[in-house]
This record gives sequence, C-alpha cells and structure tokens, in this order.
Amino acid sequence: MKKIGFLSFGHWTPSPQSQTRSAADTLLQSIELAVAAEELGADGAYFRVHHFARQLASPFPLLAAVGARTSTIEIGTAVIDMRYENPLYMAEDAGSADLIAGGRLQLGISRGSPEQVIDGWRYFGYQPADGESDADMGRRHAEVFLDILRGEGFAKPNPQPMFPNPPGLLRLEPHAEGLRERIWWGAGSNATAVWAARHGMNLQSSTLKNDETGEAFHVQQAAQIRTYRAAWKEAGHAREPRVSVSRSIFALLDDRDRAYFGGERGSEDQVGFIDPRTRAIFGRSYAAEPDVLIEQLRADEAIAEADTLLLTIPNQLGVDYCAHAIEAILTHVAPALGWR
Repeated sequence: MKKIGFLSFGHWTPSPQSQTRSAADTLLQSIELAVAAEELGADGAYFRVHHFARQLASPFPLLAAVGARTSTIEIGTAVIDMRYENPLYMAEDAGSADLIAGGRLQLGISRGSPEQVIDGWRYFGYQPADGESDADMGRRHAEVFLDILRGEGFAKPNPQPMFPNPPGLLRLEPHAEGLRERIWWGAGSNATAVWAARHGMNLQSSTLKNDETGEAFHVQQAAQIRTYRAAWKEAGHAREPRVSVSRSIFALLDDRDRAYFGGERGSEDQVGFIDPRTRAIFGRSYAAEPDVLIEQLRADEAIAEADTLLLTIPNQLGVDYCAHAIEAILTHVAPALGWR
C-alpha cells in the first residue's frame, strides 16, 4: 500500500446531531479536514460529487480552495458524473484548480450511478444521442474531456482577435501539463475497467460493483483490478497505472469509537439492485481493535492488489473526529500493511 487518503461524501443535514448542518458547514469543514489530513501525513483528500442532494456537488471551487490551503496532499474526486458535464468547460475548471494546487489534482470521473432524481442530467441540458444510453453519453463526454486535456489546438482563431494569438489552432486555457495522466475512471464492472485501461486512465474501484460472479466483494474487486492491469499492458501505455479502492475502516480505540462504530463488528457484504437490471454487491465495513483490523485487511485481496486506499469518513461527525479516525488508521494499522 503506497498511498492512503480519505474520501468524503460531504453530507449535511439540519439535524442537531450533525456537525454539518448546511452546505457552508460541509464546504468549509472539507477544507479544514484536508489541511488536518495533510498535517497527519495522509496522502490524499478526495470528495464525492452528487447532484440534487444535500452533498458536495460542484467540485472545482472546493478543490481550488483546498489546493490553496495545502502544499503536498493529493486532491481529487471519486467521482464526477460525466453525464452532467460540459467537457470543455470542465477542462478549463480542472486546469485552473490544478494550477492553483501545483499539479496535485487527481480527478476521478465516471459514467455515473443512480441519482436523487430521474434523468437529472436532462435538467443540465444533456440527453443521449440517437441510439445512445445515458451511460454511453457519459463515456462520450469523458472521451472529449480526455482529448481536450492533451493540450492540442483545435479551434480556428479569429483573424482579427481582441488580443494577439499564438500561431496555429487554439486550445483551451489554462492548460495544466500532466493532468491527462492524473484522470481516474470509477469502474463498476470488469468491462468498464478494461475500457478505462484502453483509454489510459487510472482505476478507481469503490465499495460497490456489479455482482458478476457471486463471490465475495473483495475477491471480485481484486479480479477486476487484475483484469484492468492486463488490459493496460495490452494497450501498450508507457507509464504504470494507479489503482485505488475505498473502504469504511474504523479502528476502535476508545469509548467514542465503540459508540459510533462498534455495531459494525462482523459486518458482511450486501447484495442489492442499483437499477432494475443491475445486481450489485456492496463491500463490508471494517470496525475493530487495530490488531484485529490488521489481520482482516491483510485478507482483503483487493486492498493487496491496489496501490491507493481511500478511507470513507463520516463527515457529519465533524473535523476533529474525522481527523482522529484517519490518524488512528495511519498510526495503528497502515504501517503493518506496508504503508511508508
């Protein structure tokens, strides 16, 4: 395990039990948690993107703010739903955020998953072309985004521009050098993992994937990662890819930990349907004393296959508790898994 970061879904609710009762609370605490995680030595601060929900949505203002407040930690998403995105506008936003962060952006994108509303992307002005599904549309948007990030000119310049142009066709600005190699695809199936490999994207595999074999979640996920790496090698890319998995992992160190997560002991995988046609398997949570956690995580085949582990954090419990939960893993569990 080379890198460990956190992943926040950015929930908020007006409930008095929540430490994030508004969007402002969630955004500002997300910045503070990234600062705290960097001070603890964590490698990454990642944020989920959901539309039409009391969760983090438009990611680039947050990523830019985190980039301005930190100096070493990777900053990313897991994931941006490309069905909702204008790829050209997104490339400008991503380039700006990456330059502010000094080249630390790690953008996870995906074709998306079931959302809070029916066909929410339609409200954003997008609809599949004839013969396309919404998933096809998301992948098409992703391909345009990847092409734009290469930084090659494609737009014919005005012969009488307001400001002087460089020679040739124009590209979008600002361009962030190297960002194209820091794009990840959130794959829910073996087939989309292969598609990501062929397009030269890193792989993000979360706690949910299509149930393709009926085996334990971590076994299926490990097979997905191996399939991805084989497809990457076959595609002949020059660099080595990165692979992340996300997990809910809590070290039970004190009474507060046990009160919050002691009930997760013995958690098991769950199977359900994310739409009428797709049977999915949801990975278990891990909650135990550090010595028990170490043995459980050593038996997780997908963690062994990945190079990056993202810890899902309960952001509504506040910055202090989330920093404590991250520190507990980094201090008491991660070194035994080969981190650092």
